[in-house]
Amino acid sequence: MKKVITYGTYDLFHDGHRRLLQRAKDLGDYLIVGVTTEAYDEMRGKLNVKQSLIDRIKQIQDSGLADEIIIEEYEGQKINDIQKYNIDIFAIGSDWINRFDYLKDYCSVVYLDRTKGISSTDLRNLEGILKIGIVGTGRIAKRFVPEARFVSGIDIVGAYSRNSTNCKKFVSHFELSLAAKNYNELLSSVDAVYIATPHLTHKQLALEAIRQGKHVLCEKPITLNTHCLLELIEEAKQHNVVLLEAIKTAFCPAFNRLVAYAKSGIIGDIKAVDATFTKLTNGNFRELQAEHGGGSFYELGSYPLLAILKLLGKEHCDIRMLQYKPNESEVETYSRIDIIYPHGIGSAKTGLGVKSEGDLIISGTKGYIYVPAPWWKTEYFEVRFEDTNKNRKFFYKFEGDGLRYELAYFSNMIRNKNPQAYQLTTDESKWICSIMESSYKNKCIIK
Repeated sequence: MKKVITYGTYDLFHDGHRRLLQRAKDLGDYLIVGVTTEAYDEMRGKLNVKQSLIDRIKQIQDSGLADEIIIEEYEGQKINDIQKYNIDIFAIGSDWINRFDYLKDYCSVVYLDRTKGISSTDLRNLEGILKIGIVGTGRIAKRFVPEARFVSGIDIVGAYSRNSTNCKKFVSHFELSLAAKNYNELLSSVDAVYIATPHLTHKQLALEAIRQGKHVLCEKPITLNTHCLLELIEEAKQHNVVLLEAIKTAFCPAFNRLVAYAKSGIIGDIKAVDATFTKLTNGNFRELQAEHGGGSFYELGSYPLLAILKLLGKEHCDIRMLQYKPNESEVETYSRIDIIYPHGIGSAKTGLGVKSEGDLIISGTKGYIYVPAPWWKTEYFEVRFEDTNKNRKFFYKFEGDGLRYELAYFSNMIRNKNPQAYQLTTDESKWICSIMESSYKNKCIIK
């Protein structure tokens, strides 16, 4: 008898799940299905699971496809299960291709291709599933799709790009259903869009989506102009849709705990926040092109500004900015901005093609908090004091590229009909936008 085993969360069981299980069953004579626990899902970064373990197991039972159901509780269990149940074939969806090649030492490994359109067609009619379309097919969009599979209750339907060839390649690579010929075709097929295009295109794309009643998750900065952002916020309110800026750090569990610790008084009164984000970039990239709103501060500034805002607040009294530009025709490649408060100073440093230690230091009257690079993907921080015996270290999980956290939060806002995100409010987005706008009016350029 040939035994096959497969695993999954199987939240909101749909026909895509059913067909995958059927294909796994067809590989042998006896199918064992492993259903993950809530704790294991959380540990491996699977977010937003809606149904209980009992409900998910019952759905597998009701499908009639499993000869046996087991529970997956921990990392590494698959090897033990394969040996324990004398498994001949391990089967999993092609989303995980190459991820489980290490199991070939124990049995055959088969990656099952998705039948394009099958899952999405049924999901469109399934209550509780959020259909999302991607606008833009560049680097961040390519990271977004794999991250989305860790957020239960959503379906990435398709994509739209001004470059139709790139769009078709993107859709084919990620096995999506729709390569939209135009923006309206994408909007008519989804509940929400994720906008990942150059900064200067954000406003119009977001506006069109909002006016058609679609929720919008837009890469940062949403706009470079406060007036434009206020217009989008007002339109979203009138059309009763969610508009959320995709600053992933704002939704990172560890970053939020860091802020809570700092503001609890553990290091006394916060007097300074120093945040740095730089990366080495050269070539013909959008970030270095003025016509696309390039420059280190526009590209990276949202992250250090977020830290300053969360820790020192919005009531600043002055802004000073220094920028380095290779020449007059190019964008700035390094910026330093000092935001002056009555009670402290926030300093943000950004660089493209200029590398520095990307850490975050929060200085207080009793001690300080140190977050090593890359602090915008916070996993670890230290609370340090004059007496080093009192120092404390904190460790938290940060899964993947972090995009799953903002996506999970975005989908929950929609389901709960809550247009305001306390982890990143519209007022906070307005403040970040206003700092970006006003800082350029008060800048000193070094050539």
